[in-house]
Amino acid sequence: MAEKNFKLRADQIETLIEDMGRCFVSDMVTVEGMKVGYLYREEADFEDDSGWRFLSGTESDEYMNDPDHFSIIPVNAVCNYDTDIIDLLDAEEGSEFQRDPETNEFVELVDDLDGEDLDDDEDFEEEDFDDEQSEEDDEDE
Repeated sequence: MAEKNFKLRADQIETLIEDMGRCFVSDMVTVEGMKVGYLYREEADFEDDSGWRFLSGTESDEYMNDPDHFSIIPVNAVCNYDTDIIDLLDAEEGSEFQRDPETNEFVELVDDLDGEDLDDDEDFEEEDFDDEQSEEDDEDE
């Protein structure tokens, strides 16, 4: 693996937050200098892992599949690349955020029905909908 040319040198990194461990970050942020556009927190993979993952949001599937395009660095270092993420760092595992290109603000991404897909909702029966639709059709005639 070739040595990376990070946009910020180690002596340029300031302490912006209390130590919360390390994270995975895309080279699009740390090498190319793009703002964080997408971030999520998952279960930690190792002892000092915060669970945070930071991406520009422009990474292709091919790019994502190459581990050489990522670094494991302190979360504080990522904050130096993009201070906009600081207010989101207390979010729980399972949280994910995307930057709205129109407002430049982060929006939390949530699944419908409290994280459940509609197909998985036990209270929803497709037949019920079909019966209701049939009744409406009968009334229209």
